Amino acid sequence: MAATNAPEEHFEGTDFDEDADEDQLVSTNAGRKRLFSKELRCMMFGFGDDKNPYTETVDLLEDLVIEYIAETTHRAMEIGRTGRVQVEDIIFLVRKDQRKYARVKDLLTMNEELKKARKAFDEIKYVGNEGKLK
Repeated sequence: MAATNAPEEHFEGTDFDEDADEDQLVSTNAGRKRLFSKELRCMMFGFGDDKNPYTETVDLLEDLVIEYIAETTHRAMEIGRTGRVQVEDIIFLVRKDQRKYARVKDLLTMNEELKKARKAFDEIKYVGNEGKLK
């Protein structure tokens, strides 16, 4: 099984039939609801693009993002517990890319801090409501 997965992990030197991929992209994504258009437009503007980028550009970028997410998810499902994606699997996949690894760690740390802050806020709110009930 490991021998068959090796070519999938190395993307740089792989030759693709570009025409076949483009046809597949068009056929699979035609009619699909755009999930990230607004966010991608804002990101593109933030990175120096026009305030109103071409719809085709946003659509292409969204197709690339969706493809990356799907690919990463499929790879993560093959690691660890087969058929399930866990945080550790994503960390394992991005461990060699320092920028992605650092961003994942930052996001996980921020998530934990938000959880703690929400819990503390809820406890204060709960204690405040208890005093009013008496």
